Amino acid sequence: MPARKTESPQQTLTATATDTLRQRILSGEWPDGTQLRQEALSRELGVSRVPVREALRQLEAEGLVRIIERRGAVVSQLSLPEIVELLRVRVLLECDMLLEAIPRQTAADIAVAEALLARFEVALNNQDVATWGLLNASFHLALYQAAGRPQTLALIEQLHNRTDRYTRMQILLTGFNDRAHLEHNHLLELCRQKDAITAAAFLKQHIMHAEEALEAWYLAHQSPPSSKRGRKPRPASPD
Repeated sequence: MPARKTESPQQTLTATATDTLRQRILSGEWPDGTQLRQEALSRELGVSRVPVREALRQLEAEGLVRIIERRGAVVSQLSLPEIVELLRVRVLLECDMLLEAIPRQTAADIAVAEALLARFEVALNNQDVATWGLLNASFHLALYQAAGRPQTLALIEQLHNRTDRYTRMQILLTGFNDRAHLEHNHLLELCRQKDAITAAAFLKQHIMHAEEALEAWYLAHQSPPSSKRGRKPRPASPD
């Protein structure tokens, strides 16, 4: 039996830094466009700049950070068309995964999803935005786990990470949370019934509902100053 590959201390520090920075971005602690300075982060995390630099590169590969010449790393900002595109990729991948997963789901798989949904409801009631985002993704991923396709599952997780900040705030600010929770419950019930075709169709509808609500919210809140009557646009300030 081959020996297990162990991580070096440097790899462990990089993985820890990556997880910490990822969660701070996903929780909304750092808004879009926030500059992430390596020196300050290394002091805060108590590590050298090397694992921080590698962590930022990993987050850039995941689409959460952009590294800009002469400015360094900043939290990524997606346009509405980019967000919509990613949600539609989610539809393609997640519906396909659910179709394959449902015939293989066990009682234990359903129990895991059910427990996550219960915690999700508590987070919604408490308006615990950061926890809500994590549990939303975890619930969806739990439903697809039985498909046995780890590469596709990893892609879906990255898509959730990239769109989570936007869908989370949209749901919180528009009162879409009750509907989202009801739809999650219905989706889980279809999984219990082993109705893969109906579940996949409903999942597509569920994601598209989020897209429609997000689009309406985004357009209402991201309109440029020039579109507001009687207000002249200001010149953009330099970075």
